Amino acid sequence: MAEEQPQQSAGGACVEVADLVTNIRVRDSKAPDAGHLAFSPQAWATFVAQVRAGRHDG
Repeated sequence: MAEEQPQQSAGGACVEVADLVTNIRVRDSKAPDAGHLAFSPQAWATFVAQVRAGRHDG
């Protein structure tokens, strides 16, 4: 993946996010060979907005 940006959450769980224009790819930084999830830019933006609003707090 290009343009990786490690993101860390509580407990040290990290993911890498790559903005590839046509899609956003996310993978586990501790297991980069395990594959990735791909999202459209709109789906990713919706998810990020929901996280910021606290809609995915467990």
